Amino acid sequence: MKFATFTKSFQDWPIAVVCHRFREIGLDGLDLTVRRGGHIEPENAAEQLPLAVKAAQEAGVEILLLTTDITEASPQAEKTLSTASQLGITHFKLGYYRYKAFGTIRQQLDEAKRQIGSVVAMAKKYSILPCVHIHSGTFIPSHGTQLYQLIEDIPPTEVGAYADMLHMALEGGGDGWRQGLDLLRPWLALVAVKNCAWQPAERDASGMLRWQTRVVPVADGISPIPSFVAALKQAEFDGVFSLHSEYKGGHSFQDLDTEQCLAQTVSDLKFLKQLM
Repeated sequence: MKFATFTKSFQDWPIAVVCHRFREIGLDGLDLTVRRGGHIEPENAAEQLPLAVKAAQEAGVEILLLTTDITEASPQAEKTLSTASQLGITHFKLGYYRYKAFGTIRQQLDEAKRQIGSVVAMAKKYSILPCVHIHSGTFIPSHGTQLYQLIEDIPPTEVGAYADMLHMALEGGGDGWRQGLDLLRPWLALVAVKNCAWQPAERDASGMLRWQTRVVPVADGISPIPSFVAALKQAEFDGVFSLHSEYKGGHSFQDLDTEQCLAQTVSDLKFLKQLM
């Protein structure tokens, strides 16, 4: 197993600085954003990815995966994957498929399967593994069983499951998250490490109390992280953990600056490693 941190919250630092700071706190590498608004814009990947890999090597860490917004095959996506593969990067996260009109879920799942299939075929040429992330809410897949429906006909050598401790617990309730992991065992390649808590919000027009989530430190939320890790051990997971450290903005328990995000990552990493 290896430990990375998602670079979304650290994009105001140059990649070389991120590499050194991540190494200082005991991480193995980066979950690097290569997408619109990311650390690297997709159209610049061919020029900037080699520099990122060089910076990582000099700091003693790796680019363990790329977080992209690739949702189907395209010339730009192929150029990014070709570059990444040549540099020894082995995994990337796909972009998102959004759930739309009620009553059309079957058609939407079929379309998502088609798009994922096109990415799988493209990535196969470059021996880089596309990984589909589970994201709660109006996303496809929003839970583990739905991801299984999307990839069950694709060999685990050609597509990976990107499990998520927060989102799978949020949609999976008491045990749905575990059942999703059980179904996805052969495909498990990446695991996102994060947590959230429910907070009351304003009442709606009918008087119903609404609730909202806030990202909180990994040890403080509703996702049963020790049980999640125990299930991963049963599944013999030996892939990459990506700490998401999304502690900036109004969705977080506190709006942290970059140094504070790193400090919280240190605490999250310590908590996670003692469960291993």
